[in-house]
Amino acid sequence: MSPIIPKSNDKVNHSRDPNLDGVLDLVHTIMHQFRSQQFQALREGQHEMTPMEGRVLGFFARHPGSTQSDLAKRTGKDKAQLTRLVTALRERGLLQGEADAADRRNTRLSLTDAGRAIQQKIKRQAEVLNTQALQGLSPEQQQTLHSLLLQVKSNLDDCA
Repeated sequence: MSPIIPKSNDKVNHSRDPNLDGVLDLVHTIMHQFRSQQFQALREGQHEMTPMEGRVLGFFARHPGSTQSDLAKRTGKDKAQLTRLVTALRERGLLQGEADAADRRNTRLSLTDAGRAIQQKIKRQAEVLNTQALQGLSPEQQQTLHSLLLQVKSNLDDCA
């Protein structure tokens, strides 16, 4: 266990016997642990960032100039929840908005310098956790895992 990454003490998202959990339950547990550890430092620091706030920052980092409607379409989250998140991030100076020239009813959102700095911290922490999570797996095993997960995702996409 890395001294940087605390051991997870998640008693909600796993059973006593990991062999009883389905594959997707295990993936869910892993992602819950990953997100929890990723944002722990930000919650305890000066930023008090939640995972959902981090996801919103990440979206606008990858899609600068997108609208709140674009965010809602991509995430499938409740528009009222996203409105509160975006408003709070703007008030904290992490997101900025500019009226859409083509449609003044829309606001194009992007990260501020402070938002970019926090997003970089989130990204660096994700890289540290990714390295830790894959420790002990050969490059071939990592590629196999990646390919298998892409196949599972594709299977689920076909169901939608």
